[in-house]
Amino acid sequence: MTIRHHATDETLLRYAAGQLPAAPARVVAVHLAGCPVCRARVAAFEAVGGALLEESVPVPMSPDAFAAALRALDSEPQTTNRTSRVPLARARKSAKLPEGIPMPDALRDCDVGPWRWVGIGVRVSTIKLPEDPNASMMLLRVSPGRQLPEHGHFGTEFTQVLFGSFSDAYGRYMPGDLSEMGHEVEHQPIVDPDGECVCLAALDGGMRLTGFIGRLIQPFIRM
Repeated sequence: MTIRHHATDETLLRYAAGQLPAAPARVVAVHLAGCPVCRARVAAFEAVGGALLEESVPVPMSPDAFAAALRALDSEPQTTNRTSRVPLARARKSAKLPEGIPMPDALRDCDVGPWRWVGIGVRVSTIKLPEDPNASMMLLRVSPGRQLPEHGHFGTEFTQVLFGSFSDAYGRYMPGDLSEMGHEVEHQPIVDPDGECVCLAALDGGMRLTGFIGRLIQPFIRM
């Protein structure tokens, strides 16, 4: 698999620093699992961050810092490991990917909803993240040759192709490719005619949807 579309350096730097919002970070994690180029970039950014940490001047801790940390931990509500197991069971019973395409490991602890019809040839599965239930993230499954709604963005849209392919004015995106579209971009992806396309999509900000299909999909997107 040849990956032609990658995350930007800015996005990879934010990912390495833990500064990407939850949903985009999950999409980038799926991309990294199959992209050695971007994994190497993240490793380089992490190495630079580690070197800067080593060169920083240590600051003395207060005498009661350790005791304060223990008190803070004791005051946090206790959780069990059930939260990490239940979403996985739900994921297996809900949205199924095409035969031979496993659910990405980065989504294994998420609550993946069932496929819902939102228009001719378009289905959506909403995804809830345990770390941010209000994050805007979904799977899209679109029939061959179908157009997705023409739209723009208030933030950045991250779309990872899991199966099939689509094209827009900026190129053709195949399995493993990551489309990263900023607020200045308006586009209308079209699925290639040789088969359906399944993508994982997340928003760092809102989406401006137009047209009939756009109005149908809008309720599935948490702004």
